[in-house]
Amino acid sequence: EIGDTMATLNLYRTYSFRNKDPVIDKLRTIKKDTGFSNTEICEASGVSEATLYNWFDGKTRRPQHATIMAVAHAMGYEYNLVKKNGR
Repeated sequence: EIGDTMATLNLYRTYSFRNKDPVIDKLRTIKKDTGFSNTEICEASGVSEATLYNWFDGKTRRPQHATIMAVAHAMGYEYNLVKKNGR
């Protein structure tokens, strides 16, 4: 974890999956908003810089869940499943 605060990352089904998993866009936004570099995230999460590059600028379409969790946690977020209405 980078820093002392822990935030929550809530994922909502806002559009249909076509080219890339929507979580990549969400994590890219968090990275930009928080100002973390790939190097900082890599060091805090144990995820390689090559993996981060492939997520944000490359061809990765479906990152592994454990990797998503590690990167989110390194930036101070938790990954939560949100129950949708109706069931």
